[in-house]
Amino acid sequence: MEHTDMPLKNKVALVTGSAGAIGYGVCKGLLEAGCCLAASDLPGERLDELTLDLEQIAPGRVLGVPLDVTDAASIDKAFETIIETLGGIDILVHNAGIAMVAHLKDIDLEEFRHLEKVNIEGTLLILQAIANHMIAQGTGGDIIIMSSKTVPSPGAGFGGYSATKAACHQLGRIASIELAPYDIRVNMVAPDAVFSEGKFKSGLWEKVGPDRMKARGLDEAGLQEYYRSRNLLKARVTGKHVANAVLFFATRQTPTTGATIPVDGGLPDATPR
Repeated sequence: MEHTDMPLKNKVALVTGSAGAIGYGVCKGLLEAGCCLAASDLPGERLDELTLDLEQIAPGRVLGVPLDVTDAASIDKAFETIIETLGGIDILVHNAGIAMVAHLKDIDLEEFRHLEKVNIEGTLLILQAIANHMIAQGTGGDIIIMSSKTVPSPGAGFGGYSATKAACHQLGRIASIELAPYDIRVNMVAPDAVFSEGKFKSGLWEKVGPDRMKARGLDEAGLQEYYRSRNLLKARVTGKHVANAVLFFATRQTPTTGATIPVDGGLPDATPR
């Protein structure tokens, strides 16, 4: 591959769940690599603010698209808008997901079903839509699914999230097998905690952070320091780090599909076994 300052120039990328810390970092990284970008999330102020911010980075290359991954009609409408406006979709980064904090014995079934609907059914629906589009488009493609450190290394009180992200991850692995004949690669990125990127905070950590702080007797700064200090490299994981892993796959630097890049500073208990 020819290496340039914009290795993804003329490629179109769609990012789901854009309006948070990881989503913003990934969107920014794709724009800096030359992509035209469809930034999607649930409709509202967060998506509007994100779109305005990204347009300042890459004027004329950003499209804000309302998209609910649990609603097939919403996905179809979003795809129609992106294809009509930008010409197609070459790269999908599926980052949409929600969290829940509860021990298994205390999980509310309806809340778990909502978690499952977003994290598992949402992944299936978006994979179906992008697979059909990329196969019809006939130019191959790259799908990167946001997995989690909790897939190989779950934690107490986080079982619902861990289980649904594991299913999301497994759907990605199956898709890598089924889509390889069409030159569509499917890979995963598994970050540890990313609290914020620029002015965009993690929706997941806004939800689970208070419980984690209470459990460890820490404030927000102390919780972030806890996550930094527990990894081997003593590194604070950022949205930019996650974006770099996404870009490794999207720029096809190796012939790889069905693989996972951990972005966690080195966590021995998260090493696959």
